[in-house]
Amino acid sequence: MVSTFPNPSSVDLSRIRLSIRSLQPQLVEWRRRLHQQPELGFQEKLTAEFVSQKLQEWGIDHQTGIAHTGIVATIKGNKLGAKKVLAIRADMDALPIQELNEVPYKSQHDGVMHACGHDGHTAIALGTAYYLQQHRQDFSGTVKIIFQPAEESPGGAKPMIEAGVLKNPDVDAIIGLHLWNNLPLGTVGVRAGALMAAVECFNCTILGKGGHGALPHQTVDSVVVAAQIVNALQTIVARNVNPIDSAVVTVGELHAGTKRNVIADTARMSATVRYFNPSLKGFFNQRVEQIIAGICQSHGARYDLEYWSLYPPVINDIKMAELVRTVAEEVVETPLGIVPECQTMAAEDMSFFLQEVPGCYFFLGSANPAKDLAYPHHHPRFDFDETALGMGVEIFVRCVEKFFS
Repeated sequence: MVSTFPNPSSVDLSRIRLSIRSLQPQLVEWRRRLHQQPELGFQEKLTAEFVSQKLQEWGIDHQTGIAHTGIVATIKGNKLGAKKVLAIRADMDALPIQELNEVPYKSQHDGVMHACGHDGHTAIALGTAYYLQQHRQDFSGTVKIIFQPAEESPGGAKPMIEAGVLKNPDVDAIIGLHLWNNLPLGTVGVRAGALMAAVECFNCTILGKGGHGALPHQTVDSVVVAAQIVNALQTIVARNVNPIDSAVVTVGELHAGTKRNVIADTARMSATVRYFNPSLKGFFNQRVEQIIAGICQSHGARYDLEYWSLYPPVINDIKMAELVRTVAEEVVETPLGIVPECQTMAAEDMSFFLQEVPGCYFFLGSANPAKDLAYPHHHPRFDFDETALGMGVEIFVRCVEKFFS
């Protein structure tokens, strides 16, 4: 499948209107400034100040300080026609990663980096706001542009919704994009239904009885118990979930012991659970505890389990996905440029917006191996082909025009 993708060097940019192509240098400048000043979730003060400064400069009404650092800009079209409301969402936060790229726009904040493309999302949203403000005669409704904090966790979408960003005026639909280095420049991943997975988390402490490594009969070995639990958890997906439904249980941390000849009295593990099917909500929580409780009981151990849901799955509306797909076909080369079955077990709190109103979240290909811009997301050398910035603005603008028409 990868071999069928267009070569990034051959991407046809003539489909991007001249007024947006001329905006490209500004998009790059904004993105690089944001990249130099990355901030973690709910700490995006410099980012929010920069966004607000630009919106104010362009005369765009906006509210600041929503869910700490969130911003909502409102742009009303002048064209006669439907007076609906379309929202566009962009996340602003960075990651606790030390950047290893040696570029002029390298992160200036030690231990913090835009390693997932959110600086690009913010720049694209700014470019869209600027263009729409200058071309209000081309659409009839109202566009709300939501600059959201803390996507990387603990999640800024839900508190922004609770603060009323989808109200006054009420939003009819929402769209958003993610720059995606799993796809090359010149492609768009869009599909109806599940695009990204739900993510649930748990921490578990196994409480055994420590002792000497030579006298195991006097102990309850928490390491042995934990090892059996890790193995048994994999049977949930293998034997309890319908094989048609994708799911994954990952134990990412396991800590126990202080010395090779000491049987540890406690073992601690942390894990994530991911799935697409919303009907599985609540199932994993119950099954995980059943397995842990059963194994602990069989060994005479006790346990302390903390389980919580982080984000629900990203479920795209059929009509809105079709809108994005038809627009994307006008911007990128087809049929090779459209990837209809692009899914990932990664999670996104855009899902909370999609639970409230119909919408579509999609992937905009941004990798270019020829320029060494193909490192995966959350990698310390992550970067992307900035040509995608103008493509993102073009897709958003066309979605606005088509939605209101």
